[in-house]
Amino acid sequence: MCDLQNPIFNDDEKAREHLEAIRWPNGPICPHCGAVDRLAKLNGKGVRPGLYYCNHCAEQFTVTVGTVFERSKIPLSKWVLAFHLMCASKKGISSKQLERMLGVTYKTAWFMSHRIREAMRTPHTGKLGGKGGSGIVEADETYWGNKGKQRPGASGYEHKMKIVSLVERGGKVRSFQVPHVNGATLKPILARQIAKTARLMTDEHGAYVGLEKHFASHETVRHSVKEYTRGDATTNTVEGFFSILKRGLIGTYHHVSEEHLHRYMAEFDFRYNNREKLGVSDSERAKTALKGISGKRLTYRRIGEAQA
Repeated sequence: MCDLQNPIFNDDEKAREHLEAIRWPNGPICPHCGAVDRLAKLNGKGVRPGLYYCNHCAEQFTVTVGTVFERSKIPLSKWVLAFHLMCASKKGISSKQLERMLGVTYKTAWFMSHRIREAMRTPHTGKLGGKGGSGIVEADETYWGNKGKQRPGASGYEHKMKIVSLVERGGKVRSFQVPHVNGATLKPILARQIAKTARLMTDEHGAYVGLEKHFASHETVRHSVKEYTRGDATTNTVEGFFSILKRGLIGTYHHVSEEHLHRYMAEFDFRYNNREKLGVSDSERAKTALKGISGKRLTYRRIGEAQA
C-alpha cells in the first residue's frame, strides 16, 4: 500500500532522514575516504540541508554523494516517491505517468526512471538451483521488438531482440540479452549461472541439446506436440515471468530500444526477485531498491548517447 500522506513523499527533510537511515543505518560514512568517525554535521544559514564535513579528508558530503541522486536538483521527496511507484507497479510505470504524478517534465521523468532501474540492477551471486533452493531451474527464451525490420524473404525471429531467462522454481530469476539463440551463446550462460546439482528444465529448442552432462538432469517438454507438462517437468514458471515482462513492455512502455533493453530487464528481474510471494512488501521492495543507489551514478549524457 502506498500512503501518499507519508511525510517522506512530501517533505524533503523527512525524505533525507529516510534515505540516511537506509544508506547509513549505523551513522554517516564519508563517501570520499570511507571514514565513520570525526564527521560533523554542518548547520547555519546558507548551508545545504544534510551537509557533513569529514575531518579526515577535509571533504564535504551529503547522503546523495556517490549515488544515482548525485547533483540532481529534483527534490528528494519526489525521488523517494518515484522509487516507491516503480517498485510497487508490477508491470512498470511509464515516464509519462511519472511526469504527471511527480509534476516534472517528461525528460526529467525519463531520466529518473533510468536512474531507478540502475539502482535496481543487482549483481548475480551464487548459482541458481544450488544448496538451499528448490534444485529446479527452468530456462527459456523470448523475443522482443524490431517490428518491420525483418529482411525480405527471411523467416523466424533472428531480426528481433533476444532475451533468455533462468528461473529457479520458487526462487529468483536472471535475465540476459543475447545476440543469438544458439548453443554457443546459451550454454556458457547456463554453465555460469546454474549449479551442477540442479535439475534443468527447458523446451525442445536445439540450443539446449547436450546439457544433461552439465547438470544433475535435463528434462524437456515438447511444445511442438502440445506437451506443456510431464510430471513436474515444465517451463510454466519462466513463461509466467515472460508474461509479466511482455505485458509491461507492450502495455506500459510500448517501445524499448535495444540499447536500453538490459535496464528494463533488470527492473522486471528486481521486482520478481523481491515479490510478495517471497514475503516482500511494496515498501520493503522500495527500501531494497534505495539500498542499491550507491556507486551507480548515471549521467544524462551516458543515457542519451546510448539512446542515439
